Amino acid sequence: MPETDLHGLANAKTIGFTPFLYQSDQAFFNVRSGIPIIDALSRSSDLLSLAKSFAEDAAFTRDTDRHAWAAHYLTVMGKALIDDVIQTLMPRPARTKTESETERAEPTS
Repeated sequence: MPETDLHGLANAKTIGFTPFLYQSDQAFFNVRSGIPIIDALSRSSDLLSLAKSFAEDAAFTRDTDRHAWAAHYLTVMGKALIDDVIQTLMPRPARTKTESETERAEPTS
């Protein structure tokens, strides 16, 4: 394995876990699974760069809030991509047996 591929991360893909843009308690969208994390991070960087530009425009343009809303939505999408990459990279805890599975596995006398 090449030294630049830290523990197989070059082949890691998003898990599609992260929802974003909510109305009440229901998410409108979520990150798709199967996106290579390098692409997700690259796209997130693009989204956040655009959000930064819109936020700067919003600070100087007083007659409309469209720049602020654009910055808000781009930031939410960029954050969701990063959060999903983090979920992909975080080790998941091992599944433990439930109480009923433990009782079933024990031999009865």
